[in-house]
Amino acid sequence: MTTPRTVAIVGGGIAGLAAALEASRAGATVIVLEASPQLGGKVRVSEVGGLPVDEGADAMLARVPYGAELARQAGLGDELVAPAAGQASLWTRGRLRPLPAGTLMGVPGNLATLARSEVLSARALARVPLDLALPGSPVTEDISVGELVRRRLGGEVVERLVDPLLGGVYAGRADRLSLYATLPQLVAPVARSRSLLLATRQARATATPYTGPLFRGLPGGLGRLPAAVANASGAQVRLSTTVRALARTPTGWRLDLGSAAHPEQLDVDGVVLAIPAAPAARLLRDLAPAAAEGLAGLEYASVAIVTLVLDGATPGAGSGYLVPAVDGRVTKAVTFTSRKWGHYPAGRAVVRASVGRHGDATDLQRDDAELVEVVRAELVAAMGPVARTLDSRVVRWGGGLPQYAVGHLDLVRRVRAAVAAHPGLAVAGAAYGGVGIPAVARDGRDAARQVLAAHLVDDRTHDRRPA
Repeated sequence: MTTPRTVAIVGGGIAGLAAALEASRAGATVIVLEASPQLGGKVRVSEVGGLPVDEGADAMLARVPYGAELARQAGLGDELVAPAAGQASLWTRGRLRPLPAGTLMGVPGNLATLARSEVLSARALARVPLDLALPGSPVTEDISVGELVRRRLGGEVVERLVDPLLGGVYAGRADRLSLYATLPQLVAPVARSRSLLLATRQARATATPYTGPLFRGLPGGLGRLPAAVANASGAQVRLSTTVRALARTPTGWRLDLGSAAHPEQLDVDGVVLAIPAAPAARLLRDLAPAAAEGLAGLEYASVAIVTLVLDGATPGAGSGYLVPAVDGRVTKAVTFTSRKWGHYPAGRAVVRASVGRHGDATDLQRDDAELVEVVRAELVAAMGPVARTLDSRVVRWGGGLPQYAVGHLDLVRRVRAAVAAHPGLAVAGAAYGGVGIPAVARDGRDAARQVLAAHLVDDRTHDRRPA
């Protein structure tokens, strides 16, 4: 029989809370240490114009089950809802155009739907089918998505299709994002085929069938999820608590907490570091220098979410639109939140706009009032006249999204291997295996299992010792 264990979870975002829930379900005593004044990381909700609106993520991918599983364990499973509107557009080349069907994160596989969308210029569209005739070799090592698509299908496909779709997920640039990390479903097909069009068709054809809605959310905002998970875990939650150092002890781990003026030490049996790469690197610097070095070099993108509440009907149609960087707009993407989710009352429109791309923080240097003004002006340019603004909110996520550069999966393997050399310690979060809620929930769960498994081995070894 194992003895009770105490596990510290450093970080109170979704990864950390998923780890806390998993550890508590296994019988551990769990302490969550969060440096900020509230839980949830980038999953938060607050009121704008008297309406609850998510400050960060407002949906989670449904075909990956770990987010919905976490919600069920937290008692919110029955409240999950599908979007009421799902069709998005591209605002490019002067007007809104439909996203072409048959793409994979913007990489086209269907020439007919690509042509009908009119996203590309005539010259760029004529360039795409040359992929079927051009010489080339299958891709057998990681490269950037932009390099592959540019080489096979032309630069305009990168700029007007792939970049806005990848940018919507990572706030990054296709020319710098890893094929292996961001489009894993393409890896095997592009290793077999020199044609990217054919590889995309193969990837889509061999994908695991899924017929339900692609996304799920919660009435009242997905930001309800963190508190529910924390409550379900029964963990002791300590907010505004910074972990300054981490060290091995003969029986487990010691964390130095608080300020230098008011230090505190916490001894535990296991630790999950569910924090961004830079603070994780600082805590691992002396303990696992190879992991710290890799994490210290991981870049992040900063973004802002600008929310407008309008006195009138939701403009346009569909769930929103994406804006390619090549079109020179401040706005990166717009979500018609009050149409996307059916639980908002009629008569008021809730519109969320994303601003900020990796490597370009100029627009984020504008003050809140100017950002609101620019976003509204660009909304009018795209949609025509819209109702007056009743209220607005600007939420800034500095260093919010990790950038999966070429070689990212190798980096993650090296980091995890270096950390695994210290049983009872694990890392989790968006820096490693995915940026969406299901991905980080799975990562947190697996990290907790890793820590608990190390203790189980220790106990079994102890039980076998002669008296």
